[in-house]
Amino acid sequence: MSAPKLLPMPTVAAPPVPMPVKKDPKLANNWKTKSVDQWSDAEVIAMPDSEYMNDKQLAFFRMKLVQLKDDILANAGQTAENLRDDTVVVPDPADRATIEEEHALELRTRDRERKLLKKIEQSIDRVDSGDYGYCDETGEPIGVPRLLARPTATLSLEAQQRRELKQKMFGD
Repeated sequence: MSAPKLLPMPTVAAPPVPMPVKKDPKLANNWKTKSVDQWSDAEVIAMPDSEYMNDKQLAFFRMKLVQLKDDILANAGQTAENLRDDTVVVPDPADRATIEEEHALELRTRDRERKLLKKIEQSIDRVDSGDYGYCDETGEPIGVPRLLARPTATLSLEAQQRRELKQKMFGD
């Protein structure tokens, strides 16, 4: 009689280790001499940790969120215009199917942007209340690099990883 065949254990990937952000010392004090609308992302990253979510940083992120909101609203207006322009009757069924698929894709994109718009509004409210930049679960700073990458983030990287792992293991 042969030995029973053992099944391999499932592997669980370790969460990625956040890369340390290298701060450029030459940019560290630029925020003191420039107005908020002149700041670059690198200058915001270079700011000292003691200045995290000061009034100027909050104004910088509010400006970014408002710009993102304006871009989405402009795209929404363009979508309505595109859908009105494409009302030409196309006799070929393949061409008609292609046009309908393009419309469906554009509408799905706008639906995602509509949901993002709601998150942007909530983030602007958080900026106005002074809660922006801090994790909803732990209260720890989310971090400037993460907020630059995803201005609507409400969780720190570690809290987001825990949530995603929990969702993966247990579902929604």
